[in-house]
Amino acid sequence: MNFRILLFLSVLVLSFESCKGEKEESSLDNVEPKVYTRFRGAYKSFNDMPELHLEAAQRKGILPMTERGDTAKFLSQMVRLPMELDLYKIDKLTHSVPYLVTDASKLLVQISSNFRDSLISKKLPVYKLVVTSVTRSLDDVASLTKRNGNASHNSAHCYGTTFDISWKRFQKRGPEGTNDVSTDRLKLILGEVLHDLRQRDLCYVVHEKKQACFHITVR
Repeated sequence: MNFRILLFLSVLVLSFESCKGEKEESSLDNVEPKVYTRFRGAYKSFNDMPELHLEAAQRKGILPMTERGDTAKFLSQMVRLPMELDLYKIDKLTHSVPYLVTDASKLLVQISSNFRDSLISKKLPVYKLVVTSVTRSLDDVASLTKRNGNASHNSAHCYGTTFDISWKRFQKRGPEGTNDVSTDRLKLILGEVLHDLRQRDLCYVVHEKKQACFHITVR
């Protein structure tokens, strides 16, 4: 091959690679870094639509169980939650079972430990979170919809990815009556924890007024 042609082609390739690199750098430069904000008590900001919860639940979860006895079919995919730990307590469950897929159980522990650590950093007494609802069977959902017309027939709770944490009830680990923290302040601290994890795309959250809970789905 003629030396001049070879030299021309080499220069052309180098120019192309240089332009490509500049475009890639320019593209990266145009990506704005995510801005993280502090929670200011705006609970109405926890308003992730049911469709988002359901999409994440169907993508990460199990197939819905017909009845609670079907949990035996999914033991390889789900974790049975202890009814009480130092971090949280599971309330008496009337329409769900204490099982979650692994990622959701890890999220529950993370929320609970972050809540505890936040209390400690603020030099406040430690409280446990109270989990009020976990994984529901289709029978549970049918029963709930009969009692509550607003309940969804296709609930994210059916997939083992979703749980509810009360914002009205917390269990103190120390003696009652000594340096008690108000429910409003505990709710605010829990809101701060959820706001942070939600900003980091780890969960979807809804603030439910009637049920007095945060409805949470792992992402």
